Amino acid sequence: MSPESMSCGSVRSAADLNDQIRALWRRAGGSLSSQERAEYELLVVEWAAAMRGEVIEAA
Repeated sequence: MSPESMSCGSVRSAADLNDQIRALWRRAGGSLSSQERAEYELLVVEWAAAMRGEVIEAA
């Protein structure tokens, strides 16, 4: 999924995505497999889009 498609509006909040990222790291024990790394990257892109949306909404 490209960052452009993610920036069209995240359904999940930045806080929820942050919790999911933290949970992924806890489950992985601090070392991500290639599959977990891909999941992490998608979550971070979605989190960044959610953060931008929250900043724009707050303005």
